Amino acid sequence: MTADTPLLAPAIILAALVIKTALTELRHPGTAREEWAFLTDGKALTAGAAAAAATVLLGWDHIGITGALAWACLVGALTAQLFHRATRRP
Repeated sequence: MTADTPLLAPAIILAALVIKTALTELRHPGTAREEWAFLTDGKALTAGAAAAAATVLLGWDHIGITGALAWACLVGALTAQLFHRATRRP
């Protein structure tokens, strides 16, 4: 396995999410702000940070620190987004 292999998948997934957000924003203005609102939600960020920390701790030995940090960022962001969506429902 080369040094950049663990970084490739999270980078592709993150790029796909950004492109999806941009295309949705072009079709329906204002949706990007709603989709990325989890960045201002403290509880969602706490849940994302906990998931990211667990990912780093569990993945460190398997894919190295760089790969574990890349996956942790992606996992943390997705967890925070899902947590934010679940808590804002009536």
